[in-house]
Amino acid sequence: MTDETRPTEGRTPSDYPEPQGRPDFLPADDSPDQAGRLPEPPASFGTSWGDPSGRPSSGVPPYGGPATGAPTFTSPAFGSPSSYESPSHGHEGSGPSFGASNDSGSSFGSPSYETTGPSYGSGPTYGSGPSYGSGPSYGSGSPSYGGGPDNGTRTYESPLFGGLSPSGPTGGNTPPPPPPPRQALPLGAGWAPPPPGADVGTSGGRRGPSTAVLVSTAVAIALVASLLGSVGTYLLTKPSSGNDPGYSLPLPTGGAANREPGSVAGVAARVLPSVVSIEAGTTTEGATGSGFLIKNGYVVTNNHVVALAAKGGEIRIMFNNRKTTPAKIVGRDPGSDLAVIKPEETFGTPEITLGNSDQVVVGDPVIAIGSPLGLTGTVTTGIVSSLNRPVIAGDETGAGTEEPAYISAIQTDAAINPGNSGGPLVNGKGEVVGVNSAIATLGRSVNSQSGSIGLGFAIPVNQTRRVAEELITTGKAKRPRIGIVLDKDYKGQGVKIASSPSGGRQPVDANGPADKAGLKAGDVILEIDGLALQDGNELIALIRSKAPGAKITIKYQRSGQERTATLTVVADDEPTPTPS
Repeated sequence: MTDETRPTEGRTPSDYPEPQGRPDFLPADDSPDQAGRLPEPPASFGTSWGDPSGRPSSGVPPYGGPATGAPTFTSPAFGSPSSYESPSHGHEGSGPSFGASNDSGSSFGSPSYETTGPSYGSGPTYGSGPSYGSGPSYGSGSPSYGGGPDNGTRTYESPLFGGLSPSGPTGGNTPPPPPPPRQALPLGAGWAPPPPGADVGTSGGRRGPSTAVLVSTAVAIALVASLLGSVGTYLLTKPSSGNDPGYSLPLPTGGAANREPGSVAGVAARVLPSVVSIEAGTTTEGATGSGFLIKNGYVVTNNHVVALAAKGGEIRIMFNNRKTTPAKIVGRDPGSDLAVIKPEETFGTPEITLGNSDQVVVGDPVIAIGSPLGLTGTVTTGIVSSLNRPVIAGDETGAGTEEPAYISAIQTDAAINPGNSGGPLVNGKGEVVGVNSAIATLGRSVNSQSGSIGLGFAIPVNQTRRVAEELITTGKAKRPRIGIVLDKDYKGQGVKIASSPSGGRQPVDANGPADKAGLKAGDVILEIDGLALQDGNELIALIRSKAPGAKITIKYQRSGQERTATLTVVADDEPTPTPS
C-alpha cells in the first residue's frame, strides 16, 4: 500500500527536501588523506563511486534524486539532518534501524519507508525490506552510509551515488557514479533471480519477524498464560466465606515429656489422688475445705472445716475422680484444730504417705494441695519460710463455744486460700509434713475475707499423727501440759509464771512436771529446747506440739540468776479452756 492510502502514523515529511549528502566510509583508525578529496569506497563497491548496477547514467536517476518522474519519498531515509547528532535506536528519524522490517516497510523502532514509484523488474519490491546494517537501503530513496552528514568528511550536496540533476545526467561538478559492488543483488527485468533463501513473496517482499522476536513473544505469552492460570486457580479455590476447609496445623512429633518423680508434676501426680474436697454444714450455713486419705480409709482435715456438721449438719466428700460420698465425724480436737472423718466409700483411693516434720528446715521446697474457693485439685508451690511460728486459730477471746487452737506452725509462702484448710503440705518426696490450717491477712470484714499474701501456716505432721491416732482410738485427743499458770500481764523477756493464784488455780501444780523440776511462782522461762521465747502464746503452742511423755529442757531465771531444768510433758484427759 502507498503513503496516500495509509495513515501517517506520526510520520512527517522531511524538513529538508534537498537530497542529503552521502557520508564517507572510513576505517575506524583512518581519516581522509586531504581535505576536499573524496575517500575511496569500500572494496565491495569497486574502485570508484558510481551506479550500483554498473550501468551508465541514462538521465533518470534510478536511486533517488529530484529528477522529474522519479519516485517521491514521504520522509528521508533516516530522518532529518539534525537527527544525526546523536543516533538513538528505536526512535523515529533518529538513525538507522537494525533488524527486520514491519509490514509498512519500516524497520522496528524507525519510521516507515515506502516508495510511491514503480517496482523494478519482476522481482520483489525492495523499498519495504529491512535496512542492512549501515549499508545502503536499496530503493528506499536516499541511503545513509555509517555516520552523520559531517563526521569529519566532505559533505556531498549532490544526490547520492552521483544521481542525475534535473538538467542533465551528471550535472556540473558532480562526481561520476560509483560502480556496483561486487556480488551485489541484481535489480530490474531480465536480471537473475535472487539467491536461494531470499524472502520473495507476492505481497511486496514482506519478511516475517525475526527469531529473537518470536522467542520473546513466546516467552511473554507463556508468562501471561502462567499468571492468568495462577489467578484463575486462586479464584476457583478461594473460599467464599473466608474459611479454609483444608487448613490444618502440624501435629507434635515428639513423645510425651518425661518428668522426674521429684519434680512438682511428679509429686502432684502421686499426691492428688489422695486429696479430697469437703463440704460440711447445716441447712442455713456451710463450710468448705480439703482433706487427705490415710490408713484404713480415714480422712484428716481441720476441725473448723467440719465443726458445723457437729451441730446436726452433714458432710459430703468428693474425691479426685469426681465421685462423691457422705461422711461422718470420727473425732475432732479444737485445741489443735484437727479432726478425723470417715467416708462411706473410698472408690479405691490410695492413702497418702506421712513424713517427719522434725526434719523440715527453712528453705525446703513444699507443695500445697487442696480446693481453694472450691477449685478442687489445685496445686501451689513454695518453700518453708519459718518454723515454730505461734499461730492462734479460732476465738482467742474465750467468748465462743470452743477454745482457740494454739499451733506451733510451719510457715510457707505457697499460696493458701480459704478452701485449702485441711489439705496436705508435702515435701519433695510427696510426704505430708503439715496440714494447711491458717493464713495471715491484711484485713478482714464480716462479709469478706482476704486471700493469700504469701503467709500460710500448717500444723506439723508429727502433731497431726498423734492427734489422729488418739481421735481414731478414743474419740478425743490428750492435752499436753507442764502444770503452770502464766502471768498474762508480763511484758519482759521470756515468759513469767504467775506470782499468785488465778481462777482458783495455783501458779505451779503440785506434783506436776514443773513442780518436780523445781520451778516456782514468779520464775521467768527464757528458753525451751534452746528456742528463746517471745511470749506466752509461743510457749503454749510449743507444749501442745509435744507428745505426752516427751522430755524438754528449760532455761529459766530466778532472782537474776539463770538455771536449767528438764521436764517431762504430761497430758490431761479432759481439755480445759485455758492452757496449763
